[in-house]
Amino acid sequence: MSLEELHSIFSVFALPIFDLSSNILRRTSRMADWTECMNYGIHIAREAREVILHAFRIKKAVMLKSSPADLVTETDQRVERMLISAIKAKYPHHKFIGEESVAAGEKLILTDSPTWIIDPIDGTANFVHRFPFVAISIAFAVNKQTEFGIVYSCIEDKLYSAQRGRGAFCNDIPLATSGQEDITKCLLVTEIGAERDQLALATMTSNIHRLLEIPVHGIRAVGTAAVDMCLISTGGADAYYHIGMHCWDIAASALIVSEAGGVVIDTNGSEFDMMARRVIAASSMSVARRIAQAIQAFPCERDDDPRAHPQKAQIEHSTDSGNDVHKKAGGHRRL
Repeated sequence: MSLEELHSIFSVFALPIFDLSSNILRRTSRMADWTECMNYGIHIAREAREVILHAFRIKKAVMLKSSPADLVTETDQRVERMLISAIKAKYPHHKFIGEESVAAGEKLILTDSPTWIIDPIDGTANFVHRFPFVAISIAFAVNKQTEFGIVYSCIEDKLYSAQRGRGAFCNDIPLATSGQEDITKCLLVTEIGAERDQLALATMTSNIHRLLEIPVHGIRAVGTAAVDMCLISTGGADAYYHIGMHCWDIAASALIVSEAGGVVIDTNGSEFDMMARRVIAASSMSVARRIAQAIQAFPCERDDDPRAHPQKAQIEHSTDSGNDVHKKAGGHRRL
């Protein structure tokens, strides 16, 4: 029905229609804006990839955050600044949650406002060692719900994307999960993560043992949560589980899995909460629930708990394995 027809109908009842017309236009505008935002996110991700590709081949200055396995480089920081600056210039009223910004002391607050959730380099340890699985992850949330997600596996040149209700794609090719419902026929993916305390290590190794005993076909670790989850969306793997990651690692890829026909839940079997730092992404609900029954979680402070991200700490310098390494006391709180 045209806007003119709406005017005609409402004029019969002498009702004001200007608010109705404005609301229709605003809703249409908002829908168009999210598509425009997504296209812009893809554009700047492609630009950021060029920075990562150049730095991938050269010696890097490395800093430590919460543990000897929690690394950050100047390129992580540069790419995040580049992405946020570009978005701010185009969408000055939007908000941001960025991994390196939070590590530097910014508060992690997810509101109902349009918010970009950014991991400039997911797989920093891979990046440092030139292990070729490194990704840019960009999610966009409104009313605390992810509206689109972009994961760019830079070295592979695979750009995964999804918009709510419109399917998932890799380099514009539609994606679909395997649909596997029998866990004994599944290939799983997980990550060891940066946690190195005894409880976390014992839980992670115990979970691997529990799943292999089911049995499953195998368990893999690529080194980037965002790419791991995208592998579920392609059907290349059947399920992914992880405890201890952060919202910027999985916000984009969780939507990509869902739009490819998969399911995403908490490791306790409840509804997925990106701030809870626990996730199972799977080809089917039956597989997801079987994993939830098998594994245990170690305690993690929520991402939106202010205690989880202390202020920026002092940095000391040292050298390690041919890379300049800077030890940071503090950073992300250890688990």
